[in-house]
Amino acid sequence: MILVADDDIGTRLSISDYLELSGYSVVAAENGQEALALVDEYQPHLIVTDITMPRMDGYELVRRVRQKVEFRLLPVIFLTARTDIQERIRGYQLGCDLYLPKPFDLDELGAVVRNLLERSQMIQAEMIHAEWRSRHQEAELSAEKTNATAKFTPTPALSTVSLTEREQEVLQLLADGLSNIQIGHRLHLSPRTVEKHVSSLLRKTETNNRAELVRFVMEHGLMH
Repeated sequence: MILVADDDIGTRLSISDYLELSGYSVVAAENGQEALALVDEYQPHLIVTDITMPRMDGYELVRRVRQKVEFRLLPVIFLTARTDIQERIRGYQLGCDLYLPKPFDLDELGAVVRNLLERSQMIQAEMIHAEWRSRHQEAELSAEKTNATAKFTPTPALSTVSLTEREQEVLQLLADGLSNIQIGHRLHLSPRTVEKHVSSLLRKTETNNRAELVRFVMEHGLMH
């Protein structure tokens, strides 16, 4: 889910159409105030925003988004016609990941979006993995303190879920933090084929996104 904020309707529509054709879900806003409300409603995975907008500019939008704990790592791309170095420094200090000067190339924007999303997925997977390791260690220590007869072991993996051999391979690589493109290279599959396997895994495990899927993997003992 990507949020696009720009007061210019032509720019807003062209970006939204391009990203939707690239396979993303998109919500759009014409000013920062409207965008901030959409952040709370849709919880996007990335923001593409203009800086100069009515009611609330891009700087203020990002400042307020970064105040929310759950969005401190949310990737943000600034689109701007401004070239002043101090303005760009201000954006980076607020938490912008990248500037794209107007006019920009949509293919370049698409490449930046893919890169930031893949990096975000890997960071989330590592954070979940670290959380799981901490919980695992706490459970083992608790078992030792209570003279448990056996150490903590995770629930048998996916005992109620039937997966194909290929789905199991994709699932393990997802749990290792690999992106779709990296999984495709590892398994010699196209990105579209990998995405089909991921969609099947989400359906079979009744999870809503990759982060939940990775958590499911770890809670069911699939992490090596």
